[in-house]
Amino acid sequence: MSRNNANWIITAQCPSKLGSVDVVTRFLKEQQCYINEQHTFDDKCAKRFFIRSEFQPQREDFNPAAFRDAFSLRAADFAMSFELTEPGYRVPVIIMVSKTDHCLNDLLYRHRAGKLAIDIKAVISNHALLEPLVAWHGLPYYHFPVSAQNRAEQERQIWQVVEETGAELVVLARYMQVLSAEMCHRLAGRAINIHHSLLPGFKGAKPYHQAYDKGVKLVGATAHFINEDLDEGPIISQKVEVVSHADYADDLVDKGRDIERLTLAHALSCYAERRVFLYENRTVVFSR
Repeated sequence: MSRNNANWIITAQCPSKLGSVDVVTRFLKEQQCYINEQHTFDDKCAKRFFIRSEFQPQREDFNPAAFRDAFSLRAADFAMSFELTEPGYRVPVIIMVSKTDHCLNDLLYRHRAGKLAIDIKAVISNHALLEPLVAWHGLPYYHFPVSAQNRAEQERQIWQVVEETGAELVVLARYMQVLSAEMCHRLAGRAINIHHSLLPGFKGAKPYHQAYDKGVKLVGATAHFINEDLDEGPIISQKVEVVSHADYADDLVDKGRDIERLTLAHALSCYAERRVFLYENRTVVFSR
């Protein structure tokens, strides 16, 4: 398939205004672009409009720079921000991890198998334990130990890798350190975290064992953008699974890890396919 026959993606958002769908679809028609998938949502509370269109240019001389320039003039009348993503784009990603490897393993496999539109630039950890696994995949591994005394320096090292690699997204794949407020601000809208979602909630050490002691009937996971409030950032994806009295603590751990893997991969896939919109402290996520 030639580049011009592959799917491009345009995503946009603006204040709710009459004609906000038309300004996108009419322009695509005028540019001789065939829309093969489209999602829209108007948030009545926020008075905010969101749109995502996948399209195929029908002209051989399709010029993305000219497309952006021309659409910018139309979008200005709606105070509309937009992004054009070319076919085959792979999001530059850095993965951060501590000792637990189930989410990292899953992302490394999906990356190697071409199941996610991401380009893993490096893996960063506060432990050296997982370096052989990452080396087997032929990826750079940075070991930055952290303590209360060197946390600021360690985060400077992390940020240096982010800048040098040009990473668009940082994935906290069970990275068991709390990032500083400054780091959270720097990574606002650019970092996704995964954690368990047990009902009721259990914090601290061994949450699945606490859940077993209380006889929980649901385990789950939440993937979200990070912010200064621990595990309370804008949510991208959540999944749950029913469990029973026959599931022991170790069973809950295993099922919880499976859900964490799937939830993180789903969130990352939605992000890479430009299905996630962030506005203030909420997300709009169009289905795949």
